[in-house]
Amino acid sequence: MALTSIKDLKGRRQSQMILERAIRFCLVSCAATAVVITVGIIGSLFFEAMRFFRDVPLFDFLFGLEWSPQTALRADQVAASGSFGAVPLFAGTALTSIVALSISAPLGIFSAIYLSEYAGISTRNFIKPLLEILAGIPTVVYGFFAALVIAPALRQYGALIGLDVASESALAAGLVMGVMIIPLISSISDDIISAVPRSLREGSYGLGATKSETIRNVVLPAALPGIAGGILLATSRAVGETMIVVMAAGLAANLTANPLEAVTTVTVQIVVLLTGDQEFDSTKTLAAFALGLTLFFVTLTLNIIGNQIVRRFREQYD
Repeated sequence: MALTSIKDLKGRRQSQMILERAIRFCLVSCAATAVVITVGIIGSLFFEAMRFFRDVPLFDFLFGLEWSPQTALRADQVAASGSFGAVPLFAGTALTSIVALSISAPLGIFSAIYLSEYAGISTRNFIKPLLEILAGIPTVVYGFFAALVIAPALRQYGALIGLDVASESALAAGLVMGVMIIPLISSISDDIISAVPRSLREGSYGLGATKSETIRNVVLPAALPGIAGGILLATSRAVGETMIVVMAAGLAANLTANPLEAVTTVTVQIVVLLTGDQEFDSTKTLAAFALGLTLFFVTLTLNIIGNQIVRRFREQYD
């Protein structure tokens, strides 16, 4: 009887080991697949971008002031050369992102302060899900709202005070983008503020500071690195937005710092260049891969910096 029990235990042990090995193999395969797909995406961008830079010098692409990618499809066609200076696209992307962050950063941080320091449990449980709903709305819906409501309203109110606001403007796109990324900044800032040790607050109260003084002089300085990391992550989200800019900011590659004018961004031009039947031997089409590679490095850098800042802050209070 005892020998039978030992054999049964050994059989179960072997079965469990086989099952664990199978599960481990599946997990490793999934992880490897994700890595291979990522490397494939980066490789496709890199090699196609290198084909583009054979025709257009890297310096002209990064520092050129005119974007007009109209190349000829036939050798005898007029206007056979295009301009591929991407500075207007970088400027438009930066302008819309700055407008978006000027809206989302203060609103997101202030809402996080209220939720973590002032709101009761029932109020927090009611408001926080409502903020998260903003993150779940499709960007095309934000785009419709920007094009049909915000842009006409800005043009109308601008005319009342003597401002010439374009029907499609960086301001309209930036305002709606800012509303879209409020939940991202608010959620990260809320977690960071909540991670500040209670002992810091109690020490400030013991010295006679009020709640607002404690938040301003103790909590926020302690949470500032993590909040800055959250803002950087939100910046990468704003830089990569497409639909809102397409519908509210226009397609004109204007080199301007005026948010009341129409601009275009890197992501919008990638969509334009790859829309319809395209010849992938054309410099015009290959320009989309150069823009994509540039955008990839920019957003990757912002994400790495933001994650490092947030990670260092969290380790400080673990």
